[in-house]
Amino acid sequence: MAYIFSGINILAVFVVSIISMIIGWLWYSNVLFGKTWMRLMNISKKDIEKAKNKGMTKSYIIMFISALIMNYVLALFVDYAGSFALGMRIGFFIWLGFFATTMIGSVLWENKPFKLYLINTFHYLVALIISGGILAIWI
Repeated sequence: MAYIFSGINILAVFVVSIISMIIGWLWYSNVLFGKTWMRLMNISKKDIEKAKNKGMTKSYIIMFISALIMNYVLALFVDYAGSFALGMRIGFFIWLGFFATTMIGSVLWENKPFKLYLINTFHYLVALIISGGILAIWI
């Protein structure tokens, strides 16, 4: 177990996970693509209010744990980068190889609109390239 954590700055992973959550909040709020995302997902304002009233703490905790795992694995790759630009490049290729490719299934098999695919996958592109750059210079 010690080998897994050697050389990785856990504080950096924690901070970029918070940054990833902030990017997600901006991305899916009315600041950027929230209205379009809601329309494409067939979610109404009433649905959002119902979810808020029900409590979203558990969902945010699970999402943050997911962000921690994603950014820790990204840090394992970026550990060898050494520069912000190379860290961003690694983030891009992880997005291209794993997110852009696997998330296309939502269009092909779930009949989700392609525009929704773009909104969702580009969110991860932005989060991964920013996180990759920061991790490369911090860890």
